[in-house]
This record gives sequence, C-alpha cells and structure tokens, in this order.
Amino acid sequence: MSTGTAVLADPHVVTCTLAPRFEAVRTAREFARSTLHGWGLGDLFDDVSLVASELVTNALRHALGARRDECSPATAGHPPRRPGTLQGSDEFLPIRISLVHREAQVVCAVSDPSSTGPVAREPDFVAESGRGLHLVDSFSRSWGWHPLAGAGKVVWAMFEAGPGPVEAPAGRHRRSA
Repeated sequence: MSTGTAVLADPHVVTCTLAPRFEAVRTAREFARSTLHGWGLGDLFDDVSLVASELVTNALRHALGARRDECSPATAGHPPRRPGTLQGSDEFLPIRISLVHREAQVVCAVSDPSSTGPVAREPDFVAESGRGLHLVDSFSRSWGWHPLAGAGKVVWAMFEAGPGPVEAPAGRHRRSA
C-alpha cells in the first residue's frame, strides 16, 4: 500500500490513513482486499471495494477539493504541488478508511476533514458523476454519517458478513437520525 499507512490494534478494527492523492482510491481497495481476505470474508470484497472507492472518491473530491478551493488564494506563493496530489491538502486532517468486523457485520467507514454531510443527488443518467451515494445505498445494508468532535465527519456503510469475533459489539457506528 504505497500511499497509506495501516494501523492494527484490534484485529477486527483496522484503519488505513490515506495520502491526499488520487491513488488513495486504489490503496483503499487494496486495504479492503487484504483485510477482508485476512478475516476470511473475501466474498464481500466486490461490494465493500465498490463502496470504499465511492466514499474515498467523495472525500477526495468534496472534502479535500472544497478545502483546496477555500485555500487557493493562500497557496499562491507556495511551490507547485507534486503530481497526483491535491493542492493544499497537507494542511488538513487526513482521510482514513476503517473496516470493523463485529458479529455478522462489516462496517466500512471513511473519515475526512469536511463537516458537511453527504447529499445524494437526483440521478442524472447522462452526468459523469453524482451516482456514488446511490451505489453505496444499493450495495450496502445501510449507510449514514456522523460529525466528528472538532472537525470532520465519518461516512459509513454496513454489510452482512459471516460470524465474527465473540466480543460484544462496540456500538460505535449508528445511523444518524
């Protein structure tokens, strides 16, 4: 995983910090593949990978992209950005993807620096974008988002999985009302 750093404290809760580059989407898929296969849940990869790709793409496009636009006048004197990176993105909270396996469920959660929640747009079948959250809704059992203390948010999607660890569920991820 060339653009991310994985953290492992609980083998059923794993997180990868993603670099603010377009390659982060590929890194998120690789992270999902290796994690799900490690849990013996490789059959979930297609659905989780698609949802992870959409959530990370949204974070790059809307959270970091919006921050880039907000800070573009302030970055006028800075050196040119590295190819494949998002301008101004090093100054803000990172994007993280987490996978949680509890009981018979897997949660894929992506946190980003924007406090603005995702909004599903009306489907436009000729537009090049705007269908991501509809895909997330179609391929996951449920999804939602929560603001984070201070700044940022986490967008999550839940999937049905095989039997998991015997510990009680942590209850960290709940759908917003």
